[in-house]
Amino acid sequence: MPDLPTGTPATARAARPPDRPDIEGRPAAADVARRQFFRRFAGDVVNTAATVVGAAQALRETSTLAAQAILDPESGAAGIAGSAAARSDPEAVRDASPAPATVAGDTPAGAAPAGFRTPFRYGDSDDVLLVIDQRRLPAELVEVEVRSAADAAAALRDMVVRGAPAIAQVAAVGLALTARTARHQPPFTRRATLRGSAAALIAARPTAVSLRWAVDRLMDRYEEIGGPAADGRAVAQVLREEADAISWEATVDHGRIADFGVAELPAPAARPLQLFTHGNTGALGSGGFGTALGVVQAAHHADRPVHVWVDETRPYLEGARLTAWELQQAGVPHTLVADAAAGFVMSSGGVDAVLVGADGIAANGDTANVVGTYPLAVLARRHGIPFHVVSPLSSVDPATPDGASIPIEERAPEELTKIRGQAVAPPGTLARNPASDVTPAELITAIVTEEGVLRAPFGPALVSAIDRRAARQAAEPSPFRLAVPPEWEIVRIPAGGRGTSG
Repeated sequence: MPDLPTGTPATARAARPPDRPDIEGRPAAADVARRQFFRRFAGDVVNTAATVVGAAQALRETSTLAAQAILDPESGAAGIAGSAAARSDPEAVRDASPAPATVAGDTPAGAAPAGFRTPFRYGDSDDVLLVIDQRRLPAELVEVEVRSAADAAAALRDMVVRGAPAIAQVAAVGLALTARTARHQPPFTRRATLRGSAAALIAARPTAVSLRWAVDRLMDRYEEIGGPAADGRAVAQVLREEADAISWEATVDHGRIADFGVAELPAPAARPLQLFTHGNTGALGSGGFGTALGVVQAAHHADRPVHVWVDETRPYLEGARLTAWELQQAGVPHTLVADAAAGFVMSSGGVDAVLVGADGIAANGDTANVVGTYPLAVLARRHGIPFHVVSPLSSVDPATPDGASIPIEERAPEELTKIRGQAVAPPGTLARNPASDVTPAELITAIVTEEGVLRAPFGPALVSAIDRRAARQAAEPSPFRLAVPPEWEIVRIPAGGRGTSG
């Protein structure tokens, strides 16, 4: 098997001895099989899938096997490991026939779904993306079909999928799927379709900088190959490859983030490391490895004693429903608290560091994230606790000077006045429901990125990190960006003319 990309967490490179005694603070009944599944899936498979022959097929195969593992992680892990071994033979990759995926209906009656999961996977064909409906977790595992940018925009807007990195990846695939269905349209009709779809995606979650970054990236590629002058089949192929490249890069980048993040964590003596997190920043919200929660799980799988304080993250309860669920599947000790209990927990000396994600980072380091992050940063400063933002650089917008310029999404009042349809406030109560708030850069100890740990002044540090990322990606291009077949002729259309190429 080829070496993992630079920056892949050391925890993904070395297997834990199976007979290692449980460390202090971990429940004795921790599920070893699921920990093994996480390690193999997040490390040895996902991070290597796109470095071998048949990259796109290997990634689809991996996602199918991950789905199969949801209720049977031990056999699922074995299947993934066998699949990875088979990739050493290119013919085996081309001839592989993935096993049928486990579906929500296979969950036993009355049982909550279990197993570590990514937020989306490809279906049996190239024209459908199956996205976990995160509104239904942890009680049910239900997958929603995304076949177009319109479907993707609805999934983002309705919170079927959330978390900035995952939002960006689903949006990219949705736009690519629309390019596929529009490949036979007249060129200028196709351009209007793509532009309208791009605008709808960006409007679905305006605070997520990486969403606009991903959509703009696909549209830039569309223009690079000729825009309306390009063959419709070429447009569909190039946009799909760019979407797959975004997902692949996220996996590599999150692995690098985990490496840098683990090195940044304090190392208390003779007791577990106590971390506090807000929102959901694991694989469900990030795709790939995860961001802030990826650092937590990387530390856990490096056999560092870790305990996580998880706040509810009202009003959508991402912490209670999703973060706690992911930590449970990975065997990471954790305790759920109300959002308002954060000050009490910190004042008791029970927190060594706070780790959060980011929906958007301004040029000066001001950071927008799920609402409730700002007061958490204020509390951390009051109690002298390091406050770390853990985020890929795709969430940085150099054109946004500061937090005052970041658009804050206002969501429906019913998300605040009701929980799963049950009223928790009197009828007619007025409610304001901002989805995010902005933490000033002065309250942030460090921003952990795929290019290292950045410290104030954040402006020049972010610019330098973005430059380093561009240089690294130029030296290590994604294996998904392939050449357009020469038989797909680029038909040049005179100014003011209207072409008819497919």
